[in-house]
Amino acid sequence: MTRLMAVSALAVAGMAGTAGAEVIKVGVICPTSGPYAIYGKQFSEAVEAYQAIHGTEIDGNEIEFIYRDSGGVNPDQARSLAQELIIREGVEYLAGFTFTPNALAVAQIIDQSETPAVIFNAATSIITQESEFFVRPSFTLWQVSAPMAEWAHEQGITEVVTAVTDYGPGIDAETGFKAAFEAAGGTVVDSIRMPLDTTDFAPFMQRVRDEAPDAVFAFLPAGPSTFAFVKAYNENDLRGAGIEFLGTGETDETTLDSLGDAALGLRTSYHYSPAHESPENEEFIGKLMELHPDAVPNFASVQAYDGAHVIYEMIRAAGTDGPAAIEAVKGLEWTSPRGPVSIDPETRHITQNVYIREVAKDDEGNLINREFETIEAVPDLGLVNDY
Repeated sequence: MTRLMAVSALAVAGMAGTAGAEVIKVGVICPTSGPYAIYGKQFSEAVEAYQAIHGTEIDGNEIEFIYRDSGGVNPDQARSLAQELIIREGVEYLAGFTFTPNALAVAQIIDQSETPAVIFNAATSIITQESEFFVRPSFTLWQVSAPMAEWAHEQGITEVVTAVTDYGPGIDAETGFKAAFEAAGGTVVDSIRMPLDTTDFAPFMQRVRDEAPDAVFAFLPAGPSTFAFVKAYNENDLRGAGIEFLGTGETDETTLDSLGDAALGLRTSYHYSPAHESPENEEFIGKLMELHPDAVPNFASVQAYDGAHVIYEMIRAAGTDGPAAIEAVKGLEWTSPRGPVSIDPETRHITQNVYIREVAKDDEGNLINREFETIEAVPDLGLVNDY
């Protein structure tokens, strides 16, 4: 018997033995140390807020979330943690997965153990196609990049340089933007791919200046690199050179205040802003801040919050029956703090609004990502597109 077959046999045996169990465990694989530890903090805080609002029990069963540290991009670690959680901890569901390589590393394991895995972040379109047990209530880069390209062209931007981090999501962002921008009649004059560990973006900014486009479209994973990139954009005065900034999550709330007033006017397309006005968002942020006054709500927070909702609905419908849980979530609709959302029954990926945003100040002088235009009900355009 292979190691993976052993995982499958033990996990299925565990499922069979937990009918009517008092505790249903969810294993969350995410960074809790290192430069991306903020994700683990945001995930756990948001899940705690969800449970504080909706309770910790379903049909008398206690729902327990167990966290394991994946560090950064580390597929071997993610695979090992998934095996440990299924075999030793007896989890019935997996969740988390900040980075695409980490999510892809567990595809074969969840297939054989029939363990639903709810993706809180990893944003490459192909992920849900690698296992029928993946569900993604977060976003993909195609989903937010293509709408930005269409909007930018409508504003009269005709030439763009793309600058993305050189890994799966970055390539998806580049591809999605380029496909939509060229379909609209625009031209991508240069495509820059930057190593994941880049800290000095000045050479890339000089390359953009030399091309003299109307705008630069960027994607970098949220964290230190996004702050450094936007800072370099400002320090190299690309705006003064007439080169507009277009992005997705580069003005993330965790670094927005550090960017200061130089961030004012930067435009991004994304699926959530804490400034979104709705009763659901008010309830979410209110509970989050009540529990964790130092929390900074952002896209990762709402994705984990909605991820917890999907897990609750699967458990409510199917208990610990993995295949039945996946079937139950197909076509699921609800009103998220980000707006109306649903799970596409074909792709098992979220359909949601995408908002065009601009960094502005609220009435109290705080920097926010102000939503000013809405593209409704956008699917994962990397899997469903007409470009």
